[in-house]
Amino acid sequence: MASAALRPMREDEYHAWYQKAVADYAKDHAAAGNWSAAEALERSKKEFSGLLPQGLASPGQHLYSIVDPDREGSVGMLWFAERGAPETPHAFIYDIVVWEGQRGKGYGKGAMLALEPIVRALGLRRIGLHVFGTNETAIRLYERTGYHATNVLMSKDLDETARPS
Repeated sequence: MASAALRPMREDEYHAWYQKAVADYAKDHAAAGNWSAAEALERSKKEFSGLLPQGLASPGQHLYSIVDPDREGSVGMLWFAERGAPETPHAFIYDIVVWEGQRGKGYGKGAMLALEPIVRALGLRRIGLHVFGTNETAIRLYERTGYHATNVLMSKDLDETARPS
């Protein structure tokens, strides 16, 4: 398994990630049937701008580059926020991505484990996240690093093409 560490994201990395993340989030919600394709990009932009109104300096938001100490450049990114304060303060992972070409090398698992001491240092004792049900690779990663389902949303399409014969 490759070694992974987290370092604060740089401004140039943030801008490159942000544009792609907004588009990918829109596609994921449209594919999941949560948003129509026509409205997805605008809704995604609105959510991102609400969460990150000051970019990297947005209060309570923490954006990191995933790095391999043995190579140059980032191999991915991880974004989490402090949520639930003051009643139940916890970290919530909004995004974790290992760049194409770097996947399958253990960077995702390494980043998830490297995140834990950062979250503890903030005085938070729990990490939550959301994963789309179709993202089986991510679900396996989270399970391997000790996460378990706390809520499950399910749906069934009732249109003619979805009915079994």
